[in-house]
Amino acid sequence: MSTRYALAYRFGITPWERYAKAAAASTGALLDREEAERPHRPGRAIDLGCGRGLYTRELARRGWEAVGIDNVPRAIEAASRRGGVGATFVVGDVTGLAPTGLGTFDFFLDAGCFQGLSPGQRLAEGQGVCALANPGATLLMLAFGPTRMRAIVEGVSRAEVQAAFPGWEMLSAELADTTGLGWPMNKTAPQWYRLRRQA
Repeated sequence: MSTRYALAYRFGITPWERYAKAAAASTGALLDREEAERPHRPGRAIDLGCGRGLYTRELARRGWEAVGIDNVPRAIEAASRRGGVGATFVVGDVTGLAPTGLGTFDFFLDAGCFQGLSPGQRLAEGQGVCALANPGATLLMLAFGPTRMRAIVEGVSRAEVQAAFPGWEMLSAELADTTGLGWPMNKTAPQWYRLRRQA
């Protein structure tokens, strides 16, 4: 998967960035809710599969101590060049979070990364998130739903998300804004899943 994304960044084929910009208002509303429902000010957040850091910088702008992690060095180099006060970027694998030494987090954001992993890799991401999660931590995940076009457009079911995060409560599953998504992605019923680590 990293080779495919490395090629995408090299040739400037990054539809997920177009979506991030087009759907910024709806994503911002989700982050507003996330912050409003927390008992304390924003703490530490990690953007899983951050790419060039659009969401990481937004989290930092909102007051989070934000870390972006991605396994494509070209994307992390670009994210680091663009900077952002309060944002840190590291090359790393979301399926091997526990040994990274990044510390623990209060909030995890996965905007389209989890869905592109194999079943075993999804479980590994879940294990890593569990290892780095503070008590009461939350996870916000954007993922396409499974379709008959799965070989072309990756997607996951709610059950697959829940299976990867045992001990986490599913707080909500909401249809995502499809503004900026072209065909066939806009036919996949993308969802925003919100989970909370149970005490």
